[in-house]
This record gives sequence, structure tokens and C-alpha cells, in this order.
Amino acid sequence: MNRKLLWAVLAIGLALVIAPLALGLPGKAAAGQRMLNGFQPIMQPDQVTTTARYYNDVFVPLGTVTPMLSAQNLAKFQAYLKGFGGMQTDAAKLVPLLAQALHMTPVQVQALMAGQLPAMAAMLQNLPKMQRDFGGLLGTMQQNVGIFGQVPAGLTYYKPLVTTMQANVDNYKQVNSLPDFRLFTFFFVVPGALLVLLAGGGLFGGRLTNRIAFHHHARPTLA
Repeated sequence: MNRKLLWAVLAIGLALVIAPLALGLPGKAAAGQRMLNGFQPIMQPDQVTTTARYYNDVFVPLGTVTPMLSAQNLAKFQAYLKGFGGMQTDAAKLVPLLAQALHMTPVQVQALMAGQLPAMAAMLQNLPKMQRDFGGLLGTMQQNVGIFGQVPAGLTYYKPLVTTMQANVDNYKQVNSLPDFRLFTFFFVVPGALLVLLAGGGLFGGRLTNRIAFHHHARPTLA
């Protein structure tokens, strides 16, 4: 084989061996395979559909509700809560006042209200519990006003993620069907090593054989 061609083959073989190592291909290929493995569960078609459904059917509608949970509305609801306290105080006076006006005992007034005004009687009876429950709800709102305020911006931020996942289900499937990325280094190094051996044998094999033969014949014989 032409020696110039052998030198070219040798250079190509060395490049195939050295370039992947110089570029850090083994580590990068391993990282790529880890990434594919990590994304595999969430990039399955049914999982992407579920992700999009949660985003569109749950979180997007939630974004229309969270503006109602603003600091301004919280202050309004807290004013309502104070009204519960005043109503409870007035309710405690209501039965004695009616009893006096109707010339009845408080027990008779309570029985009358339970029979004629059952909804009002039940509400007056449950005012303390209603006040506690409403206060707990407002406490939770107050602790999370800042979070509620970020929901619309969060929805805008994550929308490209959801749409990108939907658009790349088939692309991911095709890439994931490739051989293990960690084998890619060998796709370069093994052919390169074979080319080096082939070219090296053609370029230096004869010289090496002659040198070995020369040393063999030049070895002195012992008497």
C-alpha cells in the first residue's frame, strides 16, 4: 500500500482515538445517558398528558381564583370577622330582650325561636364556632398571601415547559431508542485503534521484522 496513504490512515486513526478523549466524550456521553434515563418516566406519552391536564384543568383555573386572595380582600374579610364578635355580643342580649318584651322566660323565647325561626336560632347558636372557623381560614390566607400572589406569574413561567414536553414526546422516544450513549466513545476509539494498527503494521512492520532478523543473525555463537 502507498506509504502516503498509510500515513493518512494512521493520522485518521489517531484522530479517532484521541479526539473523543480530548473532548471528554466518555463523561459527556455518560451524563447524556443519565439525563435520558432520568427523563424517561416523565416523558412517557401518558405522563405528559397527565402533566398537561393538571396544568390546564387545575392550575390555570386556580390562577383565576388567587387574585381574590389578595391582601386587600384579606383586610376586608378580617373586618367581617370583627363583625362576628359584635354579633355574638348582641346575640347574647337578644333572648333576654325578647323575653322582657314578650313577657316570657328566656327558655320560652328560645323554644319559640327554635320553632318559628329555626335557621336564625341555629346560626346564633353556632356563632362561636363560625367565628373560630372563619378566623382559622383567614389565618391561613394571611400566611400565604405572598404565595397566592405569585401563582399567575408561575403559570406564565411554566407554560413553555408544558408545551415543550408535549411537542417533544416523539422526539424523546426516537432519541431514547438509540444505543446507550456510553457506547459512543467505542464507536470512535475501536475503529481508530484498528486503523492505527493497520497503518502501523504497513509503515513499521517491515522495519521491525528486519530489525528483529538483524539482531537474530548478529548474535554471536558460543564456542
